Amino acid sequence: MNPLVLARGTASATLIAVLSLSFCAQASEQDSWQVLQKAAAAARALSYKGIFVCQTGKQTKSVEITHMYDGQNEFARNVILDGSPREVLSQSGNVVIYNPRNEKIIIEKRRGQNMFPAVLPMNLDSVKQSYSLRADGDERVAGRQAQVLVLVPKDGLRYSYRFWIDAEYGLLLKSVMFNNRNEIMESIGFNQLSLMETVSLDWFKPKIDHNKNYVMENEQQVVADNGSPADWEVRSLPPGYRKVDQVMRKVPGKEGPVTHVVFSDGLASVSLFIEHVARSAKDKSAQKNVLSTAGNTSFYANVNSGHLVTVVGDVPEATVVQIANAVVFKK
Repeated sequence: MNPLVLARGTASATLIAVLSLSFCAQASEQDSWQVLQKAAAAARALSYKGIFVCQTGKQTKSVEITHMYDGQNEFARNVILDGSPREVLSQSGNVVIYNPRNEKIIIEKRRGQNMFPAVLPMNLDSVKQSYSLRADGDERVAGRQAQVLVLVPKDGLRYSYRFWIDAEYGLLLKSVMFNNRNEIMESIGFNQLSLMETVSLDWFKPKIDHNKNYVMENEQQVVADNGSPADWEVRSLPPGYRKVDQVMRKVPGKEGPVTHVVFSDGLASVSLFIEHVARSAKDKSAQKNVLSTAGNTSFYANVNSGHLVTVVGDVPEATVVQIANAVVFKK
Protein backbone atom coordinates (compact mmCIF):
# COMPACT_ATOMS: atom_id res chain seq x y z
CA MET A 1 0.00 0.00 0.00
CA ASN A 2 1.13 3.52 -0.79
CA PRO A 3 2.72 4.95 2.42
CA LEU A 4 1.12 8.35 1.71
CA VAL A 5 -2.35 6.80 1.56
CA LEU A 6 -1.62 4.84 4.75
CA ALA A 7 -0.48 8.03 6.54
CA ARG A 8 -3.59 9.90 5.41
CA GLY A 9 -5.78 7.02 6.61
CA THR A 10 -4.06 6.96 9.99
CA ALA A 11 -4.42 10.75 10.38
CA SER A 12 -8.12 10.55 9.48
CA ALA A 13 -8.68 7.79 12.01
CA THR A 14 -6.88 9.80 14.68
CA LEU A 15 -8.94 12.90 13.90
CA ILE A 16 -12.17 10.90 14.07
CA ALA A 17 -11.11 9.42 17.40
CA VAL A 18 -10.27 12.87 18.82
CA LEU A 19 -13.56 14.34 17.60
CA SER A 20 -15.44 11.37 19.02
CA LEU A 21 -13.82 11.78 22.43
CA SER A 22 -14.55 15.52 22.35
CA PHE A 23 -18.20 14.87 21.51
CA CYS A 24 -18.50 12.29 24.30
CA ALA A 25 -16.94 14.73 26.79
CA GLN A 26 -19.37 17.47 25.76
CA ALA A 27 -22.31 15.06 25.96
CA SER A 28 -21.15 13.87 29.39
CA GLU A 29 -20.88 17.45 30.70
CA GLN A 30 -24.32 18.26 29.27
CA ASP A 31 -25.76 15.23 31.07
CA SER A 32 -24.16 16.44 34.31
CA TRP A 33 -25.71 19.88 33.92
CA GLN A 34 -29.10 18.24 33.42
CA VAL A 35 -28.63 16.31 36.67
CA LEU A 36 -27.74 19.56 38.46
CA GLN A 37 -30.78 21.28 36.95
CA LYS A 38 -32.96 18.46 38.25
CA ALA A 39 -31.46 18.95 41.72
CA ALA A 40 -32.29 22.67 41.64
CA ALA A 41 -35.92 21.87 40.80
CA ALA A 42 -36.27 18.90 43.18
CA ALA A 43 -35.28 20.95 46.26
CA ARG A 44 -38.28 23.18 45.63
CA ALA A 45 -40.84 20.79 44.10
CA LEU A 46 -40.55 17.79 46.44
CA SER A 47 -42.04 17.40 49.92
CA TYR A 48 -39.54 15.95 52.37
CA LYS A 49 -38.38 15.83 55.97
CA GLY A 50 -34.94 15.12 57.37
CA ILE A 51 -31.95 16.18 59.43
CA PHE A 52 -28.81 17.62 57.91
CA VAL A 53 -25.49 18.52 59.52
CA CYS A 54 -23.61 21.70 58.65
CA GLN A 55 -19.91 21.92 59.46
CA THR A 56 -17.86 25.09 58.94
CA GLY A 57 -14.39 25.12 60.43
CA LYS A 58 -14.71 23.82 63.99
CA GLN A 59 -18.42 24.65 64.24
CA THR A 60 -21.02 21.94 63.70
CA LYS A 61 -24.79 22.20 63.93
CA SER A 62 -27.68 19.90 63.14
CA VAL A 63 -30.84 21.18 61.50
CA GLU A 64 -34.23 19.50 61.18
CA ILE A 65 -35.96 20.51 57.95
CA THR A 66 -39.56 19.99 56.86
CA HIS A 67 -40.38 21.10 53.33
CA MET A 68 -43.62 20.91 51.39
CA TYR A 69 -44.74 22.02 47.94
CA ASP A 70 -48.50 22.16 47.35
CA GLY A 71 -48.30 22.73 43.62
CA GLN A 72 -48.17 26.52 43.93
CA ASN A 73 -46.29 27.52 47.08
CA GLU A 74 -43.31 26.29 49.08
CA PHE A 75 -43.40 25.93 52.85
CA ALA A 76 -40.31 25.11 54.93
CA ARG A 77 -39.49 24.97 58.63
CA ASN A 78 -35.87 24.67 59.82
CA VAL A 79 -35.19 23.95 63.49
CA ILE A 80 -31.66 24.37 64.87
CA LEU A 81 -31.16 21.33 67.09
CA ASP A 82 -27.94 22.47 68.79
CA GLY A 83 -27.73 25.29 71.32
CA SER A 84 -30.53 27.85 71.40
CA PRO A 85 -33.68 26.43 69.70
CA ARG A 86 -33.83 28.94 66.85
CA GLU A 87 -36.40 28.28 64.12
CA VAL A 88 -36.63 29.55 60.54
CA LEU A 89 -39.92 29.45 58.65
CA SER A 90 -40.15 30.37 54.99
CA GLN A 91 -43.00 30.60 52.52
CA SER A 92 -42.22 31.15 48.85
CA GLY A 93 -39.07 33.12 49.61
CA ASN A 94 -40.37 35.11 52.61
CA VAL A 95 -38.27 34.17 55.62
CA VAL A 96 -39.18 34.64 59.30
CA ILE A 97 -36.71 33.80 62.09
CA TYR A 98 -37.81 33.06 65.67
CA ASN A 99 -34.81 33.74 67.90
CA PRO A 100 -34.89 33.52 71.74
CA ARG A 101 -33.16 36.42 73.45
CA ASN A 102 -33.33 36.42 77.24
CA GLU A 103 -37.04 36.38 78.12
CA LYS A 104 -38.22 37.34 74.64
CA ILE A 105 -38.66 35.67 71.28
CA ILE A 106 -37.47 38.07 68.58
CA ILE A 107 -39.29 37.67 65.28
CA GLU A 108 -37.07 38.75 62.41
CA LYS A 109 -38.17 39.07 58.80
CA ARG A 110 -35.60 38.50 56.09
CA ARG A 111 -35.54 38.86 52.34
CA GLY A 112 -35.45 35.64 50.30
CA GLN A 113 -32.47 33.39 51.00
CA ASN A 114 -31.40 30.10 49.48
CA MET A 115 -31.21 27.47 52.21
CA PHE A 116 -29.97 23.89 51.91
CA PRO A 117 -30.85 21.82 49.94
CA ALA A 118 -32.21 24.67 47.72
CA VAL A 119 -28.76 26.22 47.25
CA LEU A 120 -28.77 25.97 43.45
CA PRO A 121 -30.50 28.62 41.30
CA MET A 122 -33.26 27.50 38.96
CA ASN A 123 -31.46 29.21 36.09
CA LEU A 124 -27.96 27.76 35.83
CA ASP A 125 -26.78 29.98 32.97
CA SER A 126 -24.69 32.26 35.21
CA VAL A 127 -23.19 29.22 36.96
CA LYS A 128 -22.21 27.71 33.60
CA GLN A 129 -20.34 30.91 32.73
CA SER A 130 -18.08 30.69 35.79
CA TYR A 131 -17.76 26.95 36.48
CA SER A 132 -17.14 23.68 34.67
CA LEU A 133 -18.90 20.48 35.75
CA ARG A 134 -17.99 16.79 35.63
CA ALA A 135 -19.37 13.53 36.97
CA ASP A 136 -17.34 11.60 39.55
CA GLY A 137 -19.05 8.26 40.10
CA ASP A 138 -21.70 7.12 42.59
CA GLU A 139 -21.77 6.99 46.40
CA ARG A 140 -24.29 6.52 49.21
CA VAL A 141 -25.50 9.39 51.43
CA ALA A 142 -28.15 9.07 54.16
CA GLY A 143 -28.80 5.51 53.00
CA ARG A 144 -29.57 6.58 49.43
CA GLN A 145 -27.67 6.11 46.19
CA ALA A 146 -26.27 9.38 44.85
CA GLN A 147 -24.57 10.67 41.73
CA VAL A 148 -21.45 12.71 42.50
CA LEU A 149 -20.79 15.92 40.56
CA VAL A 150 -17.76 18.21 40.84
CA LEU A 151 -18.16 21.93 40.10
CA VAL A 152 -14.83 23.63 39.41
CA PRO A 153 -14.40 27.42 39.03
CA LYS A 154 -12.81 28.76 35.87
CA ASP A 155 -10.79 31.29 37.89
CA GLY A 156 -9.57 31.92 41.43
CA LEU A 157 -12.49 34.14 42.43
CA ARG A 158 -14.78 31.45 43.82
CA TYR A 159 -14.63 28.07 45.55
CA SER A 160 -15.19 24.63 44.05
CA TYR A 161 -18.00 22.27 45.09
CA ARG A 162 -18.73 18.58 45.26
CA PHE A 163 -22.42 17.63 45.10
CA TRP A 164 -24.15 14.36 45.89
CA ILE A 165 -27.46 14.14 43.98
CA ASP A 166 -30.12 11.54 44.85
CA ALA A 167 -30.14 9.09 41.92
CA GLU A 168 -33.90 8.45 42.17
CA TYR A 169 -35.49 11.78 43.07
CA GLY A 170 -32.76 14.23 42.06
CA LEU A 171 -32.61 15.96 45.48
CA LEU A 172 -29.30 17.40 46.66
CA LEU A 173 -28.19 15.17 49.53
CA LYS A 174 -24.80 16.66 50.33
CA SER A 175 -22.65 19.65 49.37
CA VAL A 176 -18.98 20.20 50.18
CA MET A 177 -17.09 23.42 49.43
CA PHE A 178 -13.31 23.40 48.75
CA ASN A 179 -10.71 26.14 48.42
CA ASN A 180 -7.96 26.20 45.79
CA ARG A 181 -5.78 23.99 48.04
CA ASN A 182 -8.52 21.34 48.05
CA GLU A 183 -9.20 21.97 51.74
CA ILE A 184 -12.79 21.55 52.94
CA MET A 185 -14.30 24.94 53.79
CA GLU A 186 -17.88 23.84 54.46
CA SER A 187 -19.82 20.59 54.45
CA ILE A 188 -23.62 20.22 54.56
CA GLY A 189 -25.34 16.87 54.21
CA PHE A 190 -28.36 14.83 55.22
CA ASN A 191 -27.98 11.95 57.64
CA GLN A 192 -31.74 11.31 57.70
CA LEU A 193 -34.20 11.91 54.88
CA SER A 194 -37.70 10.78 53.87
CA LEU A 195 -40.29 12.02 51.40
CA MET A 196 -43.69 13.20 52.64
CA GLU A 197 -47.09 12.59 51.07
CA THR A 198 -49.18 14.73 53.42
CA VAL A 199 -50.59 18.10 52.37
CA SER A 200 -51.33 19.17 55.95
CA LEU A 201 -49.61 22.31 57.29
CA ASP A 202 -50.01 21.49 60.99
CA TRP A 203 -46.20 21.48 61.32
CA PHE A 204 -45.78 24.95 59.77
CA LYS A 205 -45.57 26.95 63.02
CA PRO A 206 -42.85 27.67 65.58
CA LYS A 207 -42.66 25.49 68.69
CA ILE A 208 -40.51 27.81 70.77
CA ASP A 209 -41.66 28.51 74.36
CA HIS A 210 -45.05 30.23 74.07
CA ASN A 211 -44.78 31.58 77.63
CA LYS A 212 -42.23 34.15 76.46
CA ASN A 213 -43.12 37.46 74.86
CA TYR A 214 -42.91 37.52 71.07
CA VAL A 215 -41.45 40.80 69.80
CA MET A 216 -41.34 41.84 66.14
CA GLU A 217 -38.03 43.30 65.00
CA ASN A 218 -38.38 46.91 63.87
CA GLU A 219 -39.22 46.56 60.19
CA GLN A 220 -38.13 50.17 59.55
CA GLN A 221 -34.52 49.07 60.01
CA VAL A 222 -34.49 47.70 56.45
CA VAL A 223 -35.75 49.80 53.54
CA ALA A 224 -35.68 48.73 49.91
CA ASP A 225 -33.30 50.81 47.82
CA ASN A 226 -33.13 49.84 44.18
CA GLY A 227 -32.11 53.22 42.85
CA SER A 228 -28.65 54.29 41.70
CA PRO A 229 -26.47 55.87 44.42
CA ALA A 230 -25.82 59.55 43.95
CA ASP A 231 -22.24 59.67 45.20
CA TRP A 232 -20.74 56.28 44.36
CA GLU A 233 -20.80 53.41 41.88
CA VAL A 234 -19.32 49.94 41.48
CA ARG A 235 -17.08 49.44 38.47
CA SER A 236 -15.30 46.37 37.09
CA LEU A 237 -16.94 43.64 39.15
CA PRO A 238 -15.19 40.25 39.12
CA PRO A 239 -16.27 38.21 36.05
CA GLY A 240 -19.57 36.41 36.54
CA TYR A 241 -20.79 38.48 39.50
CA ARG A 242 -23.82 40.77 39.25
CA LYS A 243 -25.95 42.79 41.67
CA VAL A 244 -29.00 40.88 42.92
CA ASP A 245 -30.22 43.07 45.80
CA GLN A 246 -29.76 46.47 47.46
CA VAL A 247 -31.24 47.87 50.69
CA MET A 248 -30.62 50.65 53.20
CA ARG A 249 -30.17 49.56 56.81
CA LYS A 250 -30.63 51.72 59.91
CA VAL A 251 -28.11 50.24 62.30
CA PRO A 252 -28.18 51.18 66.01
CA GLY A 253 -25.11 53.21 66.93
CA LYS A 254 -24.51 54.43 63.38
CA GLU A 255 -24.96 58.10 62.54
CA GLY A 256 -26.51 57.40 59.16
CA PRO A 257 -27.99 54.51 57.18
CA VAL A 258 -25.78 51.73 55.84
CA THR A 259 -26.12 50.68 52.22
CA HIS A 260 -26.12 46.91 51.74
CA VAL A 261 -25.59 45.53 48.23
CA VAL A 262 -25.56 41.81 47.40
CA PHE A 263 -23.66 40.35 44.43
CA SER A 264 -23.83 36.75 43.21
CA ASP A 265 -22.47 34.54 40.46
CA GLY A 266 -25.53 32.32 40.80
CA LEU A 267 -23.98 30.24 43.58
CA ALA A 268 -21.53 32.31 45.63
CA SER A 269 -22.89 35.40 47.39
CA VAL A 270 -21.01 38.54 48.49
CA SER A 271 -22.26 41.50 50.57
CA LEU A 272 -20.99 45.06 50.20
CA PHE A 273 -21.63 47.61 52.98
CA ILE A 274 -21.05 51.34 52.56
CA GLU A 275 -21.38 53.92 55.33
CA HIS A 276 -20.14 57.41 56.16
CA VAL A 277 -17.46 57.62 58.83
CA ALA A 278 -16.79 60.47 61.21
CA ARG A 279 -13.72 62.60 60.50
CA SER A 280 -11.89 61.34 63.61
CA ALA A 281 -12.48 57.75 62.59
CA LYS A 282 -11.48 58.57 59.02
CA ASP A 283 -8.18 60.08 60.15
CA LYS A 284 -7.37 57.07 62.33
CA SER A 285 -8.29 54.49 59.70
CA ALA A 286 -7.27 56.22 56.48
CA GLN A 287 -4.18 54.07 56.04
CA LYS A 288 -5.62 50.85 57.40
CA ASN A 289 -7.03 48.03 55.28
CA VAL A 290 -8.31 44.96 57.11
CA LEU A 291 -8.33 41.56 55.37
CA SER A 292 -9.18 38.36 57.20
CA THR A 293 -10.72 34.92 56.74
CA ALA A 294 -12.81 32.93 59.23
CA GLY A 295 -13.80 29.48 58.06
CA ASN A 296 -15.15 29.87 54.53
CA THR A 297 -15.92 33.60 54.94
CA SER A 298 -13.57 36.33 53.73
CA PHE A 299 -13.74 39.90 55.11
CA TYR A 300 -12.17 43.09 53.76
CA ALA A 301 -12.64 46.69 54.92
CA ASN A 302 -11.07 50.00 53.97
CA VAL A 303 -11.81 53.72 54.18
CA ASN A 304 -12.46 55.37 50.84
CA SER A 305 -13.31 59.06 50.39
CA GLY A 306 -14.80 59.40 53.86
CA HIS A 307 -16.73 56.11 53.67
CA LEU A 308 -16.14 52.77 55.29
CA VAL A 309 -16.36 50.08 52.59
CA THR A 310 -16.78 46.52 53.88
CA VAL A 311 -17.11 43.36 51.78
CA VAL A 312 -18.01 39.95 53.25
CA GLY A 313 -18.70 36.66 51.50
CA ASP A 314 -18.12 32.92 51.28
CA VAL A 315 -15.51 33.47 48.59
CA PRO A 316 -11.70 33.69 48.34
CA GLU A 317 -9.98 36.79 49.71
CA ALA A 318 -9.13 38.02 46.20
CA THR A 319 -12.85 38.37 45.43
CA VAL A 320 -13.77 40.59 48.39
CA VAL A 321 -10.71 42.79 47.76
CA GLN A 322 -11.57 43.19 44.07
CA ILE A 323 -15.18 44.13 44.82
CA ALA A 324 -14.15 46.65 47.48
CA ASN A 325 -11.65 48.23 45.10
CA ALA A 326 -14.36 48.45 42.43
CA VAL A 327 -16.27 51.02 44.54
CA VAL A 328 -15.61 54.49 43.15
CA PHE A 329 -16.88 57.67 44.82
CA LYS A 330 -17.91 60.54 42.59
CA LYS A 331 -16.38 63.93 43.26
